[in-house]
Amino acid sequence: MSQAAGEFVAKIKAKNPGEPEFHQAVQEVVDSIWSHLDKNPQYRKAKILERICEPERVILFRVPWLDDRGEIQVNRGYRIQMNSAIGPYKGGLRFHPSVNLGILKFLAFEQVFKNSLTTLPMGGGKGGSDFDPKGKSDNEVMRFCQSFMTELCRHVGADTDVPAGDIGVGGREIGFLFGQYKRLRNEFTGVLTGKALGWGGSLIRPEATGYGATYFAAEMLKTRNQNLAGKACLVSGSGNVAQYTVEKVNLLGGRCVTLSDSAGYIYDEAGITPEKLAFVMDLKNVRRGRIKEYADKYKGVVYTPADPKLDYNPLWNHKAQCAFPSATQNEINGKDAANLVKNGVYVVSEGANMPSTPEAVHLFLEAKILYGPGKAANAGGVATSGLEMSQNSMRLSWSREEVDQRLHGIMKAIHEQCVRYGTDGNSVNYVAGANIGGFIKVADAMMDQGVV
Repeated sequence: MSQAAGEFVAKIKAKNPGEPEFHQAVQEVVDSIWSHLDKNPQYRKAKILERICEPERVILFRVPWLDDRGEIQVNRGYRIQMNSAIGPYKGGLRFHPSVNLGILKFLAFEQVFKNSLTTLPMGGGKGGSDFDPKGKSDNEVMRFCQSFMTELCRHVGADTDVPAGDIGVGGREIGFLFGQYKRLRNEFTGVLTGKALGWGGSLIRPEATGYGATYFAAEMLKTRNQNLAGKACLVSGSGNVAQYTVEKVNLLGGRCVTLSDSAGYIYDEAGITPEKLAFVMDLKNVRRGRIKEYADKYKGVVYTPADPKLDYNPLWNHKAQCAFPSATQNEINGKDAANLVKNGVYVVSEGANMPSTPEAVHLFLEAKILYGPGKAANAGGVATSGLEMSQNSMRLSWSREEVDQRLHGIMKAIHEQCVRYGTDGNSVNYVAGANIGGFIKVADAMMDQGVV
């Protein structure tokens, strides 16, 4: 990294102390686009990068609610409206104890580039709360969501900011949030995506992130005249992204052998078949159980409990060809990346946001494997949210086949942008391609709109 780039990142860190995830996200983008800025001094003169790194608006509020015992609980709510140069703010809501300002700024910053890559008119935002829906009753979740939306409704709208789900925010939470928005604003509008099919949702939306990450892996493999058929795949997580990654990998002839949650992971060498996947979906989406139950039900499955004392994750230490990190940020460290490469993995398609540490990314790029960063590989979710917004605006519903076809086309277009801007000799640096491709569209829009 040049001295000027280093000084820029140092200023960002000094201005935003105690936000390591945001620092990491900015560092990755700066490393990729600095040479492009040198070749295009108009961006430097207009201080486009400085402006992209500064949220347009940060909203922070308290969320009081009553639990089932009648006791008052207080959580903190956030919405980061990062950049609206190419469209309304768009990005998920995350309900998890780990949520803080730095994590949401990193997610919102990544979302700006991801949404730009989709080719759809969406700006970038992110929000959420340190509320933990795990272990709460439906009524407690409803009361929390209603209190959260009572404040958030002032700041969102179909043409202003359109949140979606993320970790801890699924169909149940989106329903409660939408109901409260409708009650307060007296309007039925596409203010949220991820809605149920009966009241404005889109087919394929729950599947979209997992399907998209799989489509992106398939596009990367095409550059080597290969496909997913017969390949062993490691998948982390067991939520929507992981579930539908497994489903699409199965459809394309691959074999997924792992899934995980915060308590541990399962390894099923025979593969997670459609029948087994149906069990996982019921376990996680309906009964809200733990992945260990999978090992209790099926023979030959090994369950490994999480061990925080280890400096690596054994899930990433199995022989395979493909990996789909689909759980959370920084789940693959340098040791994990080395284990993946050592065990024959040469395709990594990120279903989660920034799941690889900088050291891991460096190792993937050094090994010249097919590495699809989250802002490109997992953009299928927000892309289909964009398609849901289009359907809401037109008051119509597309078929499953049409939405899936459009999603597949968007993932191909994202891959083409990564290749266009990331080709270096005989290989493609997908990190650089995604960052430069995403940056150019937003930067040009900001230039057109003046100093705002």
